[in-house]
Amino acid sequence: MLREKFALTERGAFEFKRGAFFCALANLVMMAPIGVLCMATNDYLDHLLDPSKPLPALGGYLAAIVVILLLMLLTQWLEYHFTYNVVYGESARKRIELAEVLRRLPLSFFGRRDLSDLTTTIMKDCADQERMFSHIMPLLFGTGASTILISIMLLLFNWKMAIAALWVLPIALLIIAFSRKSQDAKGQFLIDRQLDVADGLQEYLECAQEITAANQSETYLEQLDQKIDRAEKAQIVSELSSAVPVSAAQAFLKLGIASTVLVGALLLASGELEFMVYFCFLLVVTRFYDPINTVLEVVTELLNLKLGIKRMHSIEHERPQTGSMEFEPANHDISFDNVTFSYEGGEKVLSNVSFVAKEGEVTALVGPSGGGKSTAAKLAARFWDADDGVVSIGGVDVSTVDPEALLVDFAQVFQDVVLFDDTIMQNIRLGRPDATDEEVFAAARAANCDDFVSRMPKGYETRIGENGALLSGGERQRISIARAILKNAPIVLLDEATASLDVENETKVQEALSCLLERKTVLVIAHRMRTVMSADKIVVLDGGRVAEQGKPSELMEREDSLFKKMVELQSSTGRILN
Repeated sequence: MLREKFALTERGAFEFKRGAFFCALANLVMMAPIGVLCMATNDYLDHLLDPSKPLPALGGYLAAIVVILLLMLLTQWLEYHFTYNVVYGESARKRIELAEVLRRLPLSFFGRRDLSDLTTTIMKDCADQERMFSHIMPLLFGTGASTILISIMLLLFNWKMAIAALWVLPIALLIIAFSRKSQDAKGQFLIDRQLDVADGLQEYLECAQEITAANQSETYLEQLDQKIDRAEKAQIVSELSSAVPVSAAQAFLKLGIASTVLVGALLLASGELEFMVYFCFLLVVTRFYDPINTVLEVVTELLNLKLGIKRMHSIEHERPQTGSMEFEPANHDISFDNVTFSYEGGEKVLSNVSFVAKEGEVTALVGPSGGGKSTAAKLAARFWDADDGVVSIGGVDVSTVDPEALLVDFAQVFQDVVLFDDTIMQNIRLGRPDATDEEVFAAARAANCDDFVSRMPKGYETRIGENGALLSGGERQRISIARAILKNAPIVLLDEATASLDVENETKVQEALSCLLERKTVLVIAHRMRTVMSADKIVVLDGGRVAEQGKPSELMEREDSLFKKMVELQSSTGRILN
């Protein structure tokens, strides 16, 4: 229940129960001085009223005080340890657990989930959970347990006075309970507005160059200001929706002190209550409501935590891609057999697609935009799973293989290169982390990286900025190719690797690619028909179906060939531009 309700790990749930136990114990020990004070006062009053009774021994009470102080020190330390130190370890475990889940999810998950939302869940929601379980949750459970125990003892001691002190508690809790639905709605609305702000900031940072170039900076910042204003208003409304009922509940608890004083005075006047019992009840109620007030003050955070936990569960309950860690295909032929695929139940992207990309050959996927070329390449690497049909490599159905085991045999060079804010050396070494420096240098030379790296202030140890911001498009592409050469995987996926390059850089990248593609199974996606004329096989995808396939020379000989029409159209366009 704890793991499901509060998104705890198994160890975290166990540690949480211990924290709640010691919190309850600490609360009970904190009440002990009241008991000692009541007994001491009672004994001294008896002596004053009847001098014949011996004066209580001061040493006994001092010893009791020392013991209680030691118990308070011990229980407070145990409470601190199991509600602070332990929780930080749980927070680390939770982040790692979420990261492990994300690592095993299909790429389709990231297509339908907002990046800012995922970042907020892993960072902010985990941090909120850490704060709640170190400051609030053990206190809540511990206070609940100690309150119940103290209430039972008060009822057994004097039920009339106990009712006078306790009757406000259920009503205060009902006030909070009745406001919960409104607080949930306002809390969710606040989270949505905060995500809007995070999305806007991220979009502006990523697209600042394009926004400035379009002279839209002022307009965009005005829109961002509006999002921030809406988030600020949502924050105020959310806090008011919780502050009003919480303040009302806390104010109502104060009536418990008044009713205890009033009922106690009436019972005392009627002779039904001894003065010392009345005195002890007054001491108890001054301490009894304090931890409850503390819990009520953070009840909003507790309700917001529920929303964060819901988002954690939405990640944890996603179905991961699983399969065998053993992948030993007979060869590296990529075979599509009547493959059908659609994104999240939408319109079909591929429909009954069948073709074979043979080992040692270059197979080019061409066709109009939206024809399913990139989707087919990513199905081969099991970025997604086909809805119907079989994608196999060397006779092994890729849907039966764990993606991490499968991707060992894949190297990818895409148009959108992903680089890290690290050195050139480490960005290339990502292809094979255990590679030696000499192997990295050899891969870099094969990818024609030496000429621009030699101009860098620190050579291969130069940091290249976030996503290679300090490099040109051609330089970034060559680092990506060097990474793939270093990996030396038997299957290579190329998706528009030279589409955005100038002639000089395209020539250098093509030279680097020739080294990478030797004796590999190569799946190339290209819109420039001249870049695939040397391919061993052309597969034309149109509207998610295989329109035609064969050698480039064979397709060019057909009068009705779609490939031939595309080549002629691009050739005529090129002549016009020239």
